Amino acid sequence: MGLTKQYLRYVSSAVFGVIGSQKANIAFVTLRGGEKGRYVAVGACEHVFIWDVRKAEKVLILEGKKHEVTYLCPSPDGVHIAVGYEDGGVRIFSLLNGESSISFSGHKSAVSVIRYDALGARLVTGSRDTDVIVWDIINECGLYRLKGHKDAITQILFLESKNLLITSSKDSFVKWWDLDTQHCFKTMVGHRTEVWGMVLLNQESRLITGSADSELRAWDIQYIEEGKEVGEPQEKKARTLLENEEEDEDGLDGEPEERILSCKKAGSVLREARDRVVSLVTDAKAKVLACHGLDATLEVFTVLSEEEVQKKMDRKLKKAKKKTKSQGGGDDVPEPVVERKLRDEIQKLANIKASSKIRSMDCLLVPNGEMKVALLLQNNTVETYTLKTSEKNPTGTKTSRLTLSGHRTDVRTLAFSSDNIAILSASGETVKVWNRSTLQVIRTMGCEYALCSLFVPGDRQIILGTKSGKIQIFDLASGSLLETTDAHDGALWSMCLAPDQRGIVTGGADKTVKFWDFELVKDQDSGKNKRLTVKHTRTLQLDEDVLCVRYSPDQRLLAVSLLDCTVKIFYTDTLKFFLSLYGHKLPVLCLDISHDSALIATGSADRNVKIWGLDFGDCHRSMFAHDDSVMFLQFVPKTHLFFTAGKDRKIKQWDADKFEHIQTLEGHHREVWCLAISPNGDHIVSSSHDKSLRLWERTREPIILEEEKEMEREAEFEESLAKGDEPVVPGETKGEAEPAGKKTIETVKAAERIMEAIELYREESEKLEEHRAACKAAGKELPPPKMNPILVAFGNISPSRYVLEVIKKVRSSELEVSLLVLPFPYVPDLLKLFSGYVQQGLEVELVCRCLFFLLRVHFGQITSNQMLLSVIDELRTNTISKVREIRDVLGFNSAGLQFLQREVESKEDVMFFADATDRFEEKKRKRRKRERAVLTVT
Repeated sequence: MGLTKQYLRYVSSAVFGVIGSQKANIAFVTLRGGEKGRYVAVGACEHVFIWDVRKAEKVLILEGKKHEVTYLCPSPDGVHIAVGYEDGGVRIFSLLNGESSISFSGHKSAVSVIRYDALGARLVTGSRDTDVIVWDIINECGLYRLKGHKDAITQILFLESKNLLITSSKDSFVKWWDLDTQHCFKTMVGHRTEVWGMVLLNQESRLITGSADSELRAWDIQYIEEGKEVGEPQEKKARTLLENEEEDEDGLDGEPEERILSCKKAGSVLREARDRVVSLVTDAKAKVLACHGLDATLEVFTVLSEEEVQKKMDRKLKKAKKKTKSQGGGDDVPEPVVERKLRDEIQKLANIKASSKIRSMDCLLVPNGEMKVALLLQNNTVETYTLKTSEKNPTGTKTSRLTLSGHRTDVRTLAFSSDNIAILSASGETVKVWNRSTLQVIRTMGCEYALCSLFVPGDRQIILGTKSGKIQIFDLASGSLLETTDAHDGALWSMCLAPDQRGIVTGGADKTVKFWDFELVKDQDSGKNKRLTVKHTRTLQLDEDVLCVRYSPDQRLLAVSLLDCTVKIFYTDTLKFFLSLYGHKLPVLCLDISHDSALIATGSADRNVKIWGLDFGDCHRSMFAHDDSVMFLQFVPKTHLFFTAGKDRKIKQWDADKFEHIQTLEGHHREVWCLAISPNGDHIVSSSHDKSLRLWERTREPIILEEEKEMEREAEFEESLAKGDEPVVPGETKGEAEPAGKKTIETVKAAERIMEAIELYREESEKLEEHRAACKAAGKELPPPKMNPILVAFGNISPSRYVLEVIKKVRSSELEVSLLVLPFPYVPDLLKLFSGYVQQGLEVELVCRCLFFLLRVHFGQITSNQMLLSVIDELRTNTISKVREIRDVLGFNSAGLQFLQREVESKEDVMFFADATDRFEEKKRKRRKRERAVLTVT
């Protein structure tokens, strides 16, 4: 067997340059009892970054897998954060160590909203697939799926007092769900356009909704008591059934009967912005309401308490009485009536103007009446403001701004320094130099819209080519702009350093290629020091716009790609025409020449890459490279391997000798604009429209192409398997509530593992039966049969115990769907095993959960099977007694703990747990009130 060419794998090393992604929201979090309002969580592509806004530092990274983060929701206790992803998955991370212990998979598309209940025991998620799913966090499983909306879910609210749920959607409806019966009992149709946000005020008695217009609609919530309707006098008796039926028949065309609660419009609050509501948020106690649209203005309203509103109304009444008196009204004039309006309860507080358009916001109110606001802006920036709500006309004060760690616009050009240490990235407004190992910004300098860049030999200066056709030279030591030279009349699309390192060549949209030499001239400012400049030496005039220029490493040839879809090769010394490479259907956007000047690779907007010989200009191979335009192409130094970047979000490595695709680097979530390979070939940095820069590292792990292709095929097969038809529960009709789980490749694999375990149990049981029969026939004890190596690996456990171990290892959130996928022939064996487990008291809770689910799903087949009658009867008696035992133990333990708590509290005179701080604050407040009262009296 001949020697095969060895390829080494590149893996993702880091994501940097992104402060906050546009797809996810921003949320305040608390870390290890730190002060409130200091830390914010933002989505950063597939990760979540926790920023310390005071120090402008990244303090924690919650690492995701490959799908983009779409929603963040901190838990009520502040210890965990729930993260929703683009693929519909939800993961719960601990903010103490950054690890994820719980993950749920139920939605088919991106999670659009997440909400915890007050205790933090349940989680509700809404998605673009129009479903709402309620999850049990403690049991780590899905409870049920609520279906009814016709478009993406935009907001979810819990009504804790009545165990109700409110959901809003882009279908313009607000639906009210009773979680006890899992059905929608009310649909509000008062909106003409999408409902983008909603909040609850006044102890859950008022609902504010934000739509696509400038109105914030307010709705009053009134609960209907049993046997009594809203506004009905107490003494009215319940009507007879016959009267009710008659009324129902008469009122079929009238208004629908109100159930549980009524929700009537109370009025509107007008916003200044004319566009749709993007975020509508209140603080934890709903004292402040903040909202913003698609612009840069945040509007803040204050929600007055009942006492404050009453005081205000009294003052108005007093004024009205005074007015009537002054107008000379006698005793017969009726007393004036002051109408209570919505603007008396919700008042405009202030406007906060951000530096750019706002994408998302979060706010919290600290005890001294100061409001802290965190804004995630659309230009990759996070800003925080404070607002003193106690003042009459407060103004927002900017307290911090996170901008240093990323660009405001997309990075269009990248370059590595010659020592592989520094990375240069330039965008529409700034150029930054990063340290590759620490990923910290070394220098940030303002520039024009950059399209191409390079480090000057020596790595002390950098040169940029701009959209306006200028060459800008920056000094890295001082971080200053040394010189701006007008080079081209149009955009300067490409720039290449001469192999002899004495100059550069530039190509622009003005149909010229210009040659420049480096020179040192006296600095006008200092007079003594010399500074770098570029001197124009030659110009090559062409017939079309120049898109890309490259020198051959031996400096013999110059390759120029033109807008007419061809690549022209010229001799460098005489500028005489040598070759024309034609064949691409659309313009060549990128090209590169191999280190030995033998091959040239061209990437085009027609999605193909062509490899040509530089001796005769013959096309060696044309390869379909990407699903969209090929944006960048570069050879790995001293090899015939090259990388391409495309608008299809992928980076691919190719072999130019064997014309083979080696590997695909997936990670970017938007179009990849450019990449740069370090001079030693060990690192790649790439930039994308998702505002992120990604560093890729070459490992020592070899790639075997056949294995890679096999793994790709397996991944495709697994994906198609998971996308197959959802398993159906016989006899269950499709309604508003459905099971929460979703068939995934993990659930299919879990079902397969259970089936394999049952097969092993059957084989071992048969072996034991044969052994017993052989012992009986021989009339003596024979040596036992050889144990299965799997059972030996698990510590010589019994086959039945092995089945239980396999079921225990299935993730709690995937258990039901895994059992649903399981074919019925395996169920009788499982039921027999469950009977044994319950008798022995092994994992009774887990066994009961599996047992009840299987009985519900396969009820018809189990009841019609006579062989299972005795098993079911045994299960019935054993299960009831064992569950009762466990319940008694739990009750005893709970009572014992409560007794100990009371004992400790009475001895030590201390309060336990969270309510202690609340009571302490209440005492403090009362003491202050008393002191004030004493002062006023004295």
